[in-house]
Amino acid sequence: MTVTTELADVLTAAALRWQEVAFQTGPADRPGAEAGIRLAYRSAGLADPEKIIWVDSPAAGARAIATLGAGRPVRDAVRTGPWERARAEAHTSLGPTAWPLAWSLTGGRLWDPVSALVTRIRRDIAETAESQALTVTAESAEESQAVASALRASTLDAVLGQHDAPWLSLFDALGSPEVAALVQVARSAGWWWPFERVAIVCERPAELHLDELSRLHRADGPALLFPDGFAMHAWGGMPVPAGFADSMAALTPQRIRAEENAELRRVMLEHFGYDRYLTESGATPLHQDETGVLWRIDLPEDEPVVMVEVINSTAEPDGTFRKYWLRVPPSTRTAREGVAWTFNLSEAEYHPARET
Repeated sequence: MTVTTELADVLTAAALRWQEVAFQTGPADRPGAEAGIRLAYRSAGLADPEKIIWVDSPAAGARAIATLGAGRPVRDAVRTGPWERARAEAHTSLGPTAWPLAWSLTGGRLWDPVSALVTRIRRDIAETAESQALTVTAESAEESQAVASALRASTLDAVLGQHDAPWLSLFDALGSPEVAALVQVARSAGWWWPFERVAIVCERPAELHLDELSRLHRADGPALLFPDGFAMHAWGGMPVPAGFADSMAALTPQRIRAEENAELRRVMLEHFGYDRYLTESGATPLHQDETGVLWRIDLPEDEPVVMVEVINSTAEPDGTFRKYWLRVPPSTRTAREGVAWTFNLSEAEYHPARET
């Protein structure tokens, strides 16, 4: 099969629909999710679960699994088997040439941002459990560590619901009947765990804040928040402590230099502004020529930040000339070398006829 223009349009439209599903917030469609779960059990040749238990976050779901006697897990029958059949059918239908293109138009577009979100949720559940284990008495520490290990393992056993969007976008576009039940649950709810007698299902996030690269990002509160208060704070996709954003208003060059965590220090610099940091820290330029000014910010236990300050040769409507800061490799020794690097050229090769 070849990916015709018509099929490409179908695949692209499916990716856009499933992007909305993956990042959807607000109350789950509980009747729709429960109907999908029962259909998934019946399609696998299983009896309906005796109970469907709703929880308000993946963390709550992981805790429920660690404490409930839910019977044997049936994830392989409910999710893995249909998934493998749908993938095999898609690969056979598309063929080795069209398969990678079809994936790139659907799951490939969603994979990185959705996987990053799933990884962050799993990690935070595990870290929260480990942190709690460290606060208990010595007598119960072994038991708490066992609970923490169980929570970590349970996150890997979840059916990801809305966060299965990358693969489901491809299967849905191709109309695979094998995953119809999984599609229905994913459109209606978050993560879920199928057991022989019980299914545990999560609500969607109450809030989700992303930057233009679809990374978790928020300056004034949690970037991801579930109805029970399970939350994650992030800046440009990087985890930051709760309350970190509040401290940004009082940043100084001294506070930035004193931050021991190199990743947090980079976030502080980005927020504070490299030009402002250079000005207020009394930095002196390393080099200056007709292309611009080369600056260097030395940071403890981290690579230096080296930037070229350049001025747009074309005036703005108000007659001013805009200043830009170009991040260049730490090994850069001249402003010209830095500007040339941004064009993937060596200093000797950089000979612009006219700079704009």
